[in-house]
Amino acid sequence: MLLRMSFVSFIITFGFGILFNIKGKKLLFAALGGGLSWYCYSLPLSLGLSEVSSLFISALVFSTYSEVLARIFKTPVTSFVICALFPLVPGSGMYYTMLATINGDLQNAVHLGINTLANAGTLALGVIFISTITSLIFRVKRNHSSKRFNQQ
Repeated sequence: MLLRMSFVSFIITFGFGILFNIKGKKLLFAALGGGLSWYCYSLPLSLGLSEVSSLFISALVFSTYSEVLARIFKTPVTSFVICALFPLVPGSGMYYTMLATINGDLQNAVHLGINTLANAGTLALGVIFISTITSLIFRVKRNHSSKRFNQQ
């Protein structure tokens, strides 16, 4: 079931990659990022981790994947991050929050809204964390090479 859902995420992400005008090998790897992100979310969830923890693990994995592929293909990271993020976006949470609000069930709406915001925030934190680490690594590498160049 886990692999089947990951494959479905791959196919859906492939379709959205076409809509985002991603071409060639980049489209295949962007769609693979969607399948990978869903797999990395579902596996910890099936092992008993919380939804927020599973989303954070998945965000770390797909952000790293996106950073590496962006360097390989010399393309912006967002091409891969958006596609990998797509299967995990808490759209149903927003829908059910609004539905509860419209139906007058404010207690449930607040609960669902907080949960949805926590999920979205967790995804954002994972992406920002890896992006920051990558920037620091390249900054240190650049400073180290410039110091070495100046010593010669």
